[in-house]
Amino acid sequence: MTNKKYVLGVFDDEEVLLHAIPNVRAAGTKIHECYTPFPIHGIDDAMGIERSRLPIAAFFLGCCGLAFALWLQIYTLGYDWPMIIGGKPNIALPAFIPVSFELTVFFTAHGMVLTFLIISGLYPKTNTQVMDPRSTDDKFIMAIEVKEGKTDMVQLSDLLRTNGAVEVNEKEVVS
Repeated sequence: MTNKKYVLGVFDDEEVLLHAIPNVRAAGTKIHECYTPFPIHGIDDAMGIERSRLPIAAFFLGCCGLAFALWLQIYTLGYDWPMIIGGKPNIALPAFIPVSFELTVFFTAHGMVLTFLIISGLYPKTNTQVMDPRSTDDKFIMAIEVKEGKTDMVQLSDLLRTNGAVEVNEKEVVS
């Protein structure tokens, strides 16, 4: 286990945080993460975060669900237990639409939850550190990782305060 040190800039307003992010990045400082009590439109672009590839995973999970639904219905009604009802064919694709739709949605929804949990590293018994408990209530936190011997704490503190941080704290996290 290693200890990582962070400088936390605490902001009162989301607009101030949103305008501070480009200024801090322009100063050459790499922002580790911003913690907010609610989603802020445009914060991903301001932080330079790439667009998520989760929609691609959703498409492939939906295709797997559709393929499984069609295979299940064709196999069970066409080969394993064929039933001729009213002279209709065993494999009638229009009748398969509701089940195919439901299994597509089922596979996509459950697969997306699992994919998100795996990508986020939210495994059972994971010990996640809360940078500042006020970030779940009414404060906006900008966390910047401190590199030993490379980060000037006074300059970083001044940079955060000039960009609207109401307080600047240090936090050591065991990871």
